[in-house]
Amino acid sequence: MSDLSAQFEQASKDVKNLPERPDNDTLLKLYALYKQGSEGDVNGPKPGFFDFVGTAKYEAWNKLAGTSQEDAMKKYIALVKKLLR
Repeated sequence: MSDLSAQFEQASKDVKNLPERPDNDTLLKLYALYKQGSEGDVNGPKPGFFDFVGTAKYEAWNKLAGTSQEDAMKKYIALVKKLLR
């Protein structure tokens, strides 16, 4: 798992150097996969109704509930590699 963790950390650095800014749906997917890979299932209360960005992030992460951290890391790495092309 240490090799996967190293690839995951590298992908989290690489994502900051993407050639162009991804669309909002892709950004939410990146966020959710990163959070699931680094922390596991969503925790804490859902943000308030008027916190639209926070709510969108929470819901995107919550959709991945039950996904193993290892699978989320693999999907995150694959998505970052795809975006770097």
